[in-house]
Amino acid sequence: MQLWVNGKPDNVDDGLRLEAFLAARKIARPGLAIALNGRVLRPDENPELRDGDRLELVRAVAGGSGDAGETLHIAGVPLRSRLFVGTGKYPDEESMRRALEAAEPGLVTVAVRAMNLEAGERGLLEAIDLGRYKLLPNTAGSTGVAQAVHMAELARVATGTEWIKLEIVGDARTLWPDVAATVEATRELVRQGFVVLAYTSPDLVAALRLEEAGAAAVMPLASPIGTGQGFQDWAGLRRIIERVQVPVVIDAGLGVPSEAARALEMGADAVLVNSAIAYAGDPPAMAAAFRLAVEAGRRAFLAGRMPVREEAVPSSPTEGLPTPSGLPASLRGATP
Repeated sequence: MQLWVNGKPDNVDDGLRLEAFLAARKIARPGLAIALNGRVLRPDENPELRDGDRLELVRAVAGGSGDAGETLHIAGVPLRSRLFVGTGKYPDEESMRRALEAAEPGLVTVAVRAMNLEAGERGLLEAIDLGRYKLLPNTAGSTGVAQAVHMAELARVATGTEWIKLEIVGDARTLWPDVAATVEATRELVRQGFVVLAYTSPDLVAALRLEEAGAAAVMPLASPIGTGQGFQDWAGLRRIIERVQVPVVIDAGLGVPSEAARALEMGADAVLVNSAIAYAGDPPAMAAAFRLAVEAGRRAFLAGRMPVREEAVPSSPTEGLPTPSGLPASLRGATP
């Protein structure tokens, strides 16, 4: 029978299962994202392959390395942009809609909350062009594993996507993530078939544990949610970017576009921004600024920055400088 693997035909024996196909091609499963006929498979799935099936095999790469086409992939799915944005805190629905248009985001986060039945409130999804934006529902506000998993299950039904931004608060004052609970919830949600993007602290070990638990991306904070304080632990974020093999998305606390550019320059795969855009004097204009900053930061990372030196190095040649005649030695720069 014939399969289509990454767009190319591949002839295999009838009744072959996925693991046997990978073994025959000497393709290691760890770190590999696989989609069968458009559906992203869980790491433990081993389906029987059928004639005409289409397989997408995407190898996860180090944070920020990207592919030759410069398209960011998470769980094998290509995203249109490395800027992700939120939908909360805007002064009105129109400014949110215009900000989304200006940002051209890769993902749009939405929260899950109980409806106000008496008010007959309009759902947020009615204000978002679902044909244009890929949704990333979140578990914002959850304080434990059971609550976060329950919110994710509700979000899957409400939005029709298995993607979830997992966020579990460990401290009400700082909204600092509960890392242990996040790791546990990640394992359970991955078992249920979710694509988990896990919000976490800028701690390397926490990020590694989330990756081991099956997170499709890790999202370390720059500073506490909604503060606009920018980066507080550059070294911690850099360690995560250098060591974690799934995409790294800098999330929470960014205040200005230059910080987004610096995150991408450092090698982060993407940034998620909400408050800095929603609370701006002109949200659509700020959204456009963040979009341009993300593009510039990524281009700078790929170009490769110059080495940092201890001493100054002249940019113009020092040999052959003209020396004016008739001037005192002190004015000619000569040593008396």
